[in-house]
Amino acid sequence: MPNDRKLYYVHDPMCSWCWAFRPVWKQIREQLPESITVQNILGGLAPDSHEPMPLEMQNQIRGFWKAIEGRVPGTQFNYDFWTNCSPRRSTWPACRAIIAARKQGVKFEEPMILAIQKAYYLEAKNPSDSEILSDLAESLGMDRTTFTDELNSVETQNHLDSEMQFSRQIGARGFPSLILMEGDHHQLIHFDYNDPQPALLQLR
Repeated sequence: MPNDRKLYYVHDPMCSWCWAFRPVWKQIREQLPESITVQNILGGLAPDSHEPMPLEMQNQIRGFWKAIEGRVPGTQFNYDFWTNCSPRRSTWPACRAIIAARKQGVKFEEPMILAIQKAYYLEAKNPSDSEILSDLAESLGMDRTTFTDELNSVETQNHLDSEMQFSRQIGARGFPSLILMEGDHHQLIHFDYNDPQPALLQLR
């Protein structure tokens, strides 16, 4: 059967639910029918901001982390982030970092997503900071200067804008979202954070 179906994974590398979904998403990808190809789409959770995150929002996000740990056993968070870093409600830099990584080769996309997630959730580093993102890119073998130029370019932001717009057009209702496209028809795939089978049943 030809590859005539596409599964869009709409995500943000700094979305904590996307981090929780990572193990099951890996299992889904590994068991997909051969007729389905996968494409990542960046949803862009929070725009650029240099303002410190209000304490109330910090407490709210910490609460999300606690809720995720209860709902998706095995998901880990390093709460030192909230004391070691100056949190900002800004995920677009991390999203642009994925696009900048792709430009140096598609092989860098998935490693960059994981590197950002590990830096944020396990190593208490702030991927809202360009310097952190450039460090991660360099550690993965990318050219740092090229990456940094792409990270902050108008072209990269325009690319992110188009992906965010596309995610809304195909019906993403938050992050992560799985949307199957067959021709002009799109279908929202429902999934379980602890079990790949509900999504796979719909995709088969």
